[in-house]
Amino acid sequence: MSNTIITIARGYGSGGRTIGKMLSQEMNIPFYDRELIYLASDESGINVRLFSQNDETVKRGIFDRSSKYEGDLIPPENSKFVSKQNIFNYQAKIIKDLADKGDCIIVGRCADFVLKDSGHKVLKVFVWAPYQDCINTVVEKFSVTATEADKTISQIDKHRMEYYKYYTGQDWDNVRNYDLCFDTSKYSYEQVVQAIKQYSEIYKNL
Repeated sequence: MSNTIITIARGYGSGGRTIGKMLSQEMNIPFYDRELIYLASDESGINVRLFSQNDETVKRGIFDRSSKYEGDLIPPENSKFVSKQNIFNYQAKIIKDLADKGDCIIVGRCADFVLKDSGHKVLKVFVWAPYQDCINTVVEKFSVTATEADKTISQIDKHRMEYYKYYTGQDWDNVRNYDLCFDTSKYSYEQVVQAIKQYSEIYKNL
């Protein structure tokens, strides 16, 4: 039987990360989010600080072009060993290794694209909510003002869009990239968890 691999892309404030953790507990399978950057740092020997600086964001120069992920690692003797491209490559390697190893839920980091030719059946999920709902969630969760929440959401989602486009050549919020999309203003987190769980069982047997 094939591994259960679920990737979750999410808008900030939509509850996607929380849903991923709840799903992990419900299905009793490992959950990976920021853990990926520490695993990739250990694998590569590249300082974890560089992974953190490049985590789901792209700092682009005026002449910098998109660099679609193709899977090749850059060796240590190459001057581009600690480039943002190679940092992404090592993170992608960890994502592939985890998928090969067993069941897992992976949040963000273009995991849906990284695993598209992996040979695994990958259930690709996108979690979002209307902008005002995201603002309300962030205000309540972090005890910030609506203005502060608005600024944070706008900035983080912009970074995620640019990051996804840079490494995949595709649009992060294009529903065609995913198998399931959930608007958490219409469903509770528990309902989303149960829907993903049920569909994952069906999907494995398709």
